[in-house]
Amino acid sequence: MKITAIRATPVNIPLDAPFFWSVGLYPGTTKVVIEVETDQGLIGLGESPSPGCAAVINSVLAPALIGMNALDMESCERKCVQETRVVHNTDDASILKSWGGVEMALWDLRGKAWNQPLYMLLGGPARKEIKFTEYFCFRPKVGRAGGEMTPRAIADYCRKMREKHGATYFEGKLCMGDPRQEIEAVKLIRRAIGDDAMLRLDANMGWSVPTAKRILNEIEQYNIRNYEDPVATFEEMAKLRQHSAVPFSTHTPDLRQAVRLGVPDYFVLNLTVLGGIRRTSEFVAACKAFDVGFWCYSGETGIGNAAYLHFVAAHQWITEPSQSIFRWQCDDVIRDGNYKPKNNVLRVLEGPGLGVTLDPKGFRRCADRYKKDGPLYQYRDPYAPTRGELRRLPLD
Repeated sequence: MKITAIRATPVNIPLDAPFFWSVGLYPGTTKVVIEVETDQGLIGLGESPSPGCAAVINSVLAPALIGMNALDMESCERKCVQETRVVHNTDDASILKSWGGVEMALWDLRGKAWNQPLYMLLGGPARKEIKFTEYFCFRPKVGRAGGEMTPRAIADYCRKMREKHGATYFEGKLCMGDPRQEIEAVKLIRRAIGDDAMLRLDANMGWSVPTAKRILNEIEQYNIRNYEDPVATFEEMAKLRQHSAVPFSTHTPDLRQAVRLGVPDYFVLNLTVLGGIRRTSEFVAACKAFDVGFWCYSGETGIGNAAYLHFVAAHQWITEPSQSIFRWQCDDVIRDGNYKPKNNVLRVLEGPGLGVTLDPKGFRRCADRYKKDGPLYQYRDPYAPTRGELRRLPLD
């Protein structure tokens, strides 16, 4: 089965309302949809996480892969990816993220060629119901969406998600510059969701060590399952570990450093940052050997989210729920997209490969949105309040 064409198309997936995180306002995500065509008429779908990957795929990877056997993944990877140690030492590693999306499409092609869902190609299901968290953040009001701009409003939102959707797993971002506000929000959220619900936090490296220490000392009594990147480095996490038993997680995939320092306790990654599904499977196996946990994060199109479902289904070590902003995403590129968990779970898809197909209208709409607006920039926004204004948000 020969590769005849590869296309990489940036798309914008907006949120119904943006949310605040440690460095700005998050309006949605820009992803790259990848189509790999073959001489047998099959098309594999993949996704890379950054808009710059489109140029790398279209100008570098595609010419190298045309004519290659789509089922010979090892040869395809050697054709595209240099020695990984050199990439990390001398480059920005964009080749790995770009290749990771192409590799996802090759897995999709394998499943379609052999009429098997991806989770079977990865070894079979350890589970078929995949757990996800509901998400909460400070969000300005846009139409009927958002409006959770106080700790009490966020707590009320979480209560609504439990009552309406059966959610008992929650994760969110409360880092707005005022530690008192975060402490108050945690207290109100715990009261709203009950003692039996899971509560995780994510600061995106937003606090200093002294401030994080203060926050952890105050919120530990509310049974915090995990705090993601409360500070900027593993070394700072190690300092915090001396004062708090709350587990930590990170998006930075440095397992050697985590083992050496004893923190973080979990890694939270997508399936391309390490260079694809095969490399991520190897990473999860290494995490298991050193008793470090793993789950997946959020914000992908329906293609990347489908890959999460299959990957978690096939890896017994992944027991914690993955992140989810499904409820807030208001468009998708696939048919039957916009996944919505019920009672914390989605079932893994049973079709061949990833089990998804492009929706031509949705795909065109998301691609046109990127052409019109450019990449959704998540680090600053002209309409975002200043840091000082954020500190003055009311506690009630």
